[in-house]
Amino acid sequence: MLDRADDVFRTLEQPDWAGAPAVGLVSYDAGARQATGERDAVWPDLVLGRYPAWLVFDHRLSRVEASGWGADTAEAEAQVKRAEGWLALRCRAEAPPAPSLDFTECRAGSDYRAAVAAVVDRIGQGELFQANIAREWCGTLKAGADPYDVFLRLAGQRGAAYSACWLADGHALVSNSPELFLTYSPRLRRLEARPIKGTRPRGDTPQEDLALARELEASAKDRAENLMIVDLMRNDLSRVCEAGTVVVEQLCGLESFATVHHLTSVVSGRVKNGVDWPDILRQTFPAGSITGAPKHRAMQVIADYEAPRGAWCGSLFVQGMAADDTITASVLIRSASFQLTEGQWHWRAMAGAGITADSQPAEELAETDAKIRALRDALYL
Repeated sequence: MLDRADDVFRTLEQPDWAGAPAVGLVSYDAGARQATGERDAVWPDLVLGRYPAWLVFDHRLSRVEASGWGADTAEAEAQVKRAEGWLALRCRAEAPPAPSLDFTECRAGSDYRAAVAAVVDRIGQGELFQANIAREWCGTLKAGADPYDVFLRLAGQRGAAYSACWLADGHALVSNSPELFLTYSPRLRRLEARPIKGTRPRGDTPQEDLALARELEASAKDRAENLMIVDLMRNDLSRVCEAGTVVVEQLCGLESFATVHHLTSVVSGRVKNGVDWPDILRQTFPAGSITGAPKHRAMQVIADYEAPRGAWCGSLFVQGMAADDTITASVLIRSASFQLTEGQWHWRAMAGAGITADSQPAEELAETDAKIRALRDALYL
């Protein structure tokens, strides 16, 4: 684990891990520090793990593939057998009971509404166009419970495309993220981002649900919010892609998840020769969808109203599993971070909303309630 942002991108460039099957987590603060300066460290800037044995589950084909890596064939085959042995471990037939002792908001909702109103005022004065402002919750797991219990409850009821559970040396991350930050194919030199902006809760009936989805699609405020971030991501990708190759493949497409509807756009480009994954991450991180625009100023404004974010809104990425070494990196929204202290797991989670000139504090508060709902249910209800 690394606690210095200066070391993050240099570490990713080292040959002793590059190209190996690996998982990495870059904290939000590692990228934000360029704008905010030094703040209290609540999570390591970079966590990296290299794994020689893997099980890959293909749910569409109902197939499991065991893979192993090693210095020679014998070592790789031994890792395959190790992975196959994991299949003998039985998963629990039922999700465990709610594992958290508490679910406490760190500041009152009235404080969040005041923060939103203040940011709206700063936008009106021309200081910035948009900032993603978050609320924070925390708690402690019951004796004997662990972060995997939370993941099982999430996956069983409201799994998302970029769900993850990762334990590493007294730290853990449970994510139910629906958002792709970047996917990069070195072979094709294709880079893709899928920013999410614009949210409505799911309805209690099919009719209400459809009405909320249509309301989101028609919302000028939400579409403008999405468009601002699309422009930001186009600019970020242009730093590492060939001129003229960055395109918007989808603008404000509706995607529906267990607890919310979202507007998602797709931006892609062809990466320049000589540019690799550390360069890409250095130029684009953190994701524009969870900062605001302009990005540098938005991160400074966020720091005025939030404690350091840590893992939340950072990125979890996997490299080396696909045949062409494609890297997939999520945005760690809908995520909780855990730290083990004296045998007990303490957790922290956040949920934010994109604040623009048209934002209403009460509506943004309700949006964050909708976004934290799945994690709240998995942890506490």
